[in-house]
Amino acid sequence: MKKQKKYSGVVVPMITPFTADGEIDIQAAHKVVEHIVAGGCAPFVLGTTGEAASVPIKGRRQFVEAMVKQTKGRCITYAGIASNCFQESVDAGKSYLDLGVDCVVANLPSYYPLHADHMLEYYEKLADSVGGPLMLYNITITTHMSIPIEVADKLSRHQNIVGMKDSERNEERMAESVKLWSNREDFAHVVGCAALSAKALALGSDGIVPSTGNFVPKMFRQLYDAAVKGDTVTAERLQKETDEMAKIYQGSRLLSQSLAALKVMMNELGLCGPAVLPPLVECREGEKAQIRQDMARLNVRKHAFED
Repeated sequence: MKKQKKYSGVVVPMITPFTADGEIDIQAAHKVVEHIVAGGCAPFVLGTTGEAASVPIKGRRQFVEAMVKQTKGRCITYAGIASNCFQESVDAGKSYLDLGVDCVVANLPSYYPLHADHMLEYYEKLADSVGGPLMLYNITITTHMSIPIEVADKLSRHQNIVGMKDSERNEERMAESVKLWSNREDFAHVVGCAALSAKALALGSDGIVPSTGNFVPKMFRQLYDAAVKGDTVTAERLQKETDEMAKIYQGSRLLSQSLAALKVMMNELGLCGPAVLPPLVECREGEKAQIRQDMARLNVRKHAFED
C-alpha cells in the first residue's frame, strides 16, 4: 500500500446552501459540512457544485471563514478561487489561505480560448501570486478547454502547485496521469468524475471528488477505503450503488439542471433548502415529486444517515 499524500482521500465538492432571497445560508452550510466530515470526507467549497460562479464576491469570504471555523482542523479544507479576472483569483487565494484554508483550487478562466502556453503561464503566475498550496482544476464541461497532461506535468514542479483535480471523463488520460504522478509525494491526482472513482483508485489515483458525496459521503469513504485496501469487489459494488443514486439528480439533465435537482435531494434529507442562484432555476413540483420517488426507491435516506 502506497503512502497516503496530504491532498488525498474523498473530497466532496460541497453545495452552497441559499435562503429563499439568495443569501448564503450559513446555518444550513454548517449542517452540510458536519454531514461531510462525519462521513470521513473533506469539503471543497466554492467549486462548480457550489455554484461559485454565481456567488457574489462579498459573500464568499464570509462563507469560507465560517466553513474553516466549522472544520476546526479536523480535515483538509479546500476552496475555489476561479474567476475570469486574474486579480480576483489572486485576492481570493490570499484571503482564503489567510483564513485557514489548506488548499485553494482554480480552473482555467473560460471567456477566452487559451493555447497550452497561455495555460502554463497563467497557472505559473497564479501560483506565484497566491503564495500557497494551489490545486489545478481541469473541468472541460464548463471551461470547454482541457489542460494538456504535459502542461500539468510542467506545472507539477512548481513549489506551490500541489495537485490536479481532473473532472474530464477520459479513461486514457486518467491512466496516463496516474502513471505520471502516482509515486510523486509532492503532487496529487484526484478524480472529479465520480463514475470513475473505483477505476481511478485501482490505478493508483490519490483521491476522488464526488458531488454525490454531498448526501452519501460515508459510502464514498467506504469505496475509497476498500479500493486502497485492494478490495475491488466492495469498491465496485459501492461504485454501482452510488452511480444509481447519482442518476436521480444527474440522469439526462444539463449540469445546471442537475445542481438544482441535487438541492432538492439535500432538502428532502433536511440538510438545506432547494434554492439556487440565477441563471439556475429551481426544479418544478412534478420534478421534485419524481426525485422523492426515486430517493425512496433507492432508500437514499438510510444510506445517507446510517451508522
